[in-house]
Amino acid sequence: MQEKVGLKHAWYAVLILTLANVSGFVDRQILSYLVVPMKRDLGVTDTQISLLMGLGFVLFYSVLGIPIGRLIDRGSRRSITAIGIALWSLMTSLSGVARSFPALMLARIGVGIGEATLVPASVSIIGDLFPRRLMGTAMSIYTTGTFLGSGVGYILGAFLVQKLDALGTITLPAIGEMFAWQSVFFLVGIPGFLIALLALTMREPARQGPAVSDIPFSEVLQYMRTHSRTVFALTFGFACSAAVNYGIGAWMGTFFMRTHQWTAVQAGEWQGINTIIFGPVGVLLGGKLSDVWVKRGKADAPLLVGIAAALGMMLTAGVYPAVGSVNAAKLLIIPVNIFAAMPWGAASVALAEIMPSRMRGQGAAIYQLVVNLMAGILGPTSVALLTDYVFQDAAAVRWSLVVCTLVGMTLTISLLAWGRASYRETVRERLAA
Repeated sequence: MQEKVGLKHAWYAVLILTLANVSGFVDRQILSYLVVPMKRDLGVTDTQISLLMGLGFVLFYSVLGIPIGRLIDRGSRRSITAIGIALWSLMTSLSGVARSFPALMLARIGVGIGEATLVPASVSIIGDLFPRRLMGTAMSIYTTGTFLGSGVGYILGAFLVQKLDALGTITLPAIGEMFAWQSVFFLVGIPGFLIALLALTMREPARQGPAVSDIPFSEVLQYMRTHSRTVFALTFGFACSAAVNYGIGAWMGTFFMRTHQWTAVQAGEWQGINTIIFGPVGVLLGGKLSDVWVKRGKADAPLLVGIAAALGMMLTAGVYPAVGSVNAAKLLIIPVNIFAAMPWGAASVALAEIMPSRMRGQGAAIYQLVVNLMAGILGPTSVALLTDYVFQDAAAVRWSLVVCTLVGMTLTISLLAWGRASYRETVRERLAA
């Protein structure tokens, strides 16, 4: 009975964290369908937009995750999560008053600082709330927020920009004249404040393991050095996979518009619907597969899920940009969304499994630092750089996507396969502790 009550509170926390994840990814992905008005009205290039999607957000999101992770290991994870949600919602709303590229960059930095709280807090909270047999499913449900939020961002971005852009400029009290499409930032930022209040209703879980009030960062680094092969393979393997996903997410809509002459609304609806429907299917499938393999004695199940997903991405995401038929490209987007989503619940499980409970916040922050710097900067920007400086043709974004997918997923498979044996040993050590 006590376990049943405990799991009830645990699933409630997963619900709130999932809603927060949805909000965060709506705020991130909304930029994908603001490319045309931003280039026209703010005079920015593809590469500058990729920096807003990548460097401006990810650098601070990743670097500040480390001190935030330390706070999470020492303090109230519930309160830190709520503050982070409120901050990124505020900075998203303030993006709507930006009138230049530097101002938008500052706003995106603020969004990144706020969102730096969510992954370390969520991995730590869920890792302490659930037994190992349910952790894959719990982490996967939380991770569905990534794809639900991305899908909503694509659809809202495309739909609202088309409707609002036709209005030209509008005048708001205390703000003055602004481009109507900029009000999209207010519309997606405001709901986050309600989610921040809901986060305060979660129960703070008891931390597992011995009662240690303060684990020095040097001790966390020493632990990770001791298990360097496991940590390196997991972190950089999933970082390469994430870089491909970020690149596809940032430029898929533009690909359909440039290659198949779709409108922004057509591209946004198709990308968004597929992400909302098949992204959660993929991440839940990956989490369930991880749980099943764990029950069958495969201690490296999360890494096997990552390898299987990368193979699927090579066969689908490596092909859809190259096909001549728009209908074939549309159909291939369905498995692309499934395979792109598959590893992420399992990746969070892997992180929770290899890190001691009282190091999870800091461990997750270091993982986040590497994964998001690689994914957020190399993902969108590598596609843009290939298009602008290698192919030197805006229509060649399709070939940039192919190259980045094949290279990134080859690296993913190689790194995760290399780390399997050491990962199994690390898990055995943690279970015996």
